[in-house]
Amino acid sequence: MKPVRAAAVQMQARLADIPYNIAQVGELAETALRRGARVVALPEFFTTQIVYDERLFSCALPQENPALSMLQLLARKYEAILGGSYLEFRDGDAFNTYVLLDTDGEVSRHDKDQPTMVENAFYIGGNDPGIAASSLGVCGMAVCWEMLRTRTVRRLAGNVDFLMTGSHWWSEPGWPYGRTLWNWLHRYNAALMARTPGAFARLIGAPNLHAAHCGVVTGELRLTRGRGVGTSSRMMGETQITDASGTILGRREAHEGPGIVEAEVLPRRQVGASAPDRFWVDDLPAAFRLIWWHQNRVGREIYRAAKAEGKLRPFRIVPEVSSGGTRRARNTRGNIGDP
Repeated sequence: MKPVRAAAVQMQARLADIPYNIAQVGELAETALRRGARVVALPEFFTTQIVYDERLFSCALPQENPALSMLQLLARKYEAILGGSYLEFRDGDAFNTYVLLDTDGEVSRHDKDQPTMVENAFYIGGNDPGIAASSLGVCGMAVCWEMLRTRTVRRLAGNVDFLMTGSHWWSEPGWPYGRTLWNWLHRYNAALMARTPGAFARLIGAPNLHAAHCGVVTGELRLTRGRGVGTSSRMMGETQITDASGTILGRREAHEGPGIVEAEVLPRRQVGASAPDRFWVDDLPAAFRLIWWHQNRVGREIYRAAKAEGKLRPFRIVPEVSSGGTRRARNTRGNIGDP
């Protein structure tokens, strides 16, 4: 294999504004492709920010949707590989689905194995290996906190030639009280986010294209199924491209805003580093693990109730009539659906 031009996208998404987000990430991806990228990574949840907001119960896209159409169009037009994740509705449930498009538009899917905290309110986990053949070699797919779990390392290490990853990694909740604790957690969280793409590449033994979000996300943090408090969190950025040893080849931090990271990568597997014999790659602080456990439990209760009450449903794509009288769904700025 020869080195290829790779890119990763950092975006500033809007909550539940699927048309705007598809248009933004599509424009950034096409800019990278026009500049010569042959493989482009998009963030996790590139169709909407995720925080507790009941509009998200109807933001999971059907399997055939404008986000997928946009990726297929770019993959075929530029003979490139693209990947990113969004909420997808299948068989009565929602999943956080990473879709990988090969140069001919062929689709491979990976469902994130376990939702993280508030995400549990809006989708359930999958159990596929997250490995797909492509024209550049075998690709390993993982999103956000999958990169922190040793079981992800065990399924991918030694089995893939390059990694396509993304995150929607937020900061502490922005509350004015308890600042000593929140400031400490924020510093730890920022350092963890910054080192995770490279650490994951080193453990797997493959280059990593990691795409991320920037900006602010505002909504609720649910203390119980029926009670919440307002939150305003910063997205942590850290869009990075690393080689198989974890060395950063390109980086975009959150304060730099939306944009593209580009670098030459060699899609070839090597022997990865040894993962620790525990659940988490890092020895996460007790406060982190306690918040994770509590938010997972509350989120699962919310999801079960939303499904039972009929609130969980696929995003409704509104067709429009073209000049020739045929009906098609919009996939540019404007109304493509009604959440």
